[in-house]
Amino acid sequence: MTPAFDRFTCVIPAGGAGSRLWPLSRANAPKFLLDLTGSGDSLLEATWNRLTPLAPPERLMVVTGNAHRDSVVKQLPDLRAENLVTESQPKDSSAAIGLAAAILERRDPDSILGSFAADHVIRGNVLFQRAVRTAVQAADQGYIATIGIHPSHPATGFGYIACGGARGDLAPFDIYDVTEFVEKPDESTATEYLRSGGYLWNAGMFIARASVLLDQMALTEPEMVASLREIAAAWDTEQAAAVREELWPGLPKIAIDYTVAEPAAAAGKMVCVAAHFEWDDVGDFASVANLLTRGRSNDLAVLGDGAQVLSDASSGIVVSESDRLVALVGMEDVVVVDTPDVLLVTSKAHAQDVKKLVNRMKGAGGGHLL
Repeated sequence: MTPAFDRFTCVIPAGGAGSRLWPLSRANAPKFLLDLTGSGDSLLEATWNRLTPLAPPERLMVVTGNAHRDSVVKQLPDLRAENLVTESQPKDSSAAIGLAAAILERRDPDSILGSFAADHVIRGNVLFQRAVRTAVQAADQGYIATIGIHPSHPATGFGYIACGGARGDLAPFDIYDVTEFVEKPDESTATEYLRSGGYLWNAGMFIARASVLLDQMALTEPEMVASLREIAAAWDTEQAAAVREELWPGLPKIAIDYTVAEPAAAAGKMVCVAAHFEWDDVGDFASVANLLTRGRSNDLAVLGDGAQVLSDASSGIVVSESDRLVALVGMEDVVVVDTPDVLLVTSKAHAQDVKKLVNRMKGAGGGHLL
């Protein structure tokens, strides 16, 4: 059999509206297409560049919506046409990753895939690559592997992974059984997780044989997996569009956490590589501010080409897409996002609540601003 790493394909799910980053992130410009770190690369471009040392272009796949196809192609000129998978409508991560797995399984029954979100920020690429290689070793032995991040603080915005015994039989270091996936905890619980040392941040990365992932998903959603395999069987034929149009709309919207991760952990089929690189899912403007200031809480982060900001005794973040001056005096942990048609003002403490505004606008005739 071909060595495991030569059968490994990196899958980049590029979806989600990033509603907590509104009005910067919108339906036609979701957060994965934006440069939120000031590096000059979008989050999608940074993800692609991070994965190229692990897989050549013929083994790099992107799953995205039809509406973002042209933008993805423009940002990733080395993406092969046969490795761009588009969805006619969003169906959450089970369908997106499941379809990629079904296509890869069809191409090579022994293929291994790794799913890495397009909208996360990672620092420490060498440590990231080492963790992925360790996960691929475990995946080749029939396990579903994930990569957990050693927490640096008691974060309440991330999910956690409860780790069990070490699995030195699968890899020489840093790999453990997964006993449970835990939803976002309150601060006291997160503090206890940090103190115990047995919990890692859940970064939402999954590495497995394509067939193993699909078979696990089929235990929860057998009809969905049957449809995904049927779509994949027609993928490179003249019937591809017709089959996808017939079956895709009927697929359920469900996260892969519920169809794969949690059931696999309960069944003893999930392992976790404990990693030490810096990671953030950039879930809101407070996260963006912390990334740009690297934890210097008394600093003001500024994002935007040509942003004009005048500040005195202020901290937080200003994001500007306009040509007007933004002036702040005595504002602590403020969030100001200035776009041509929307001005958002909040605080870092309430940054997660931006999603509530977006949800209210959906039902109040504000869809043209989303």
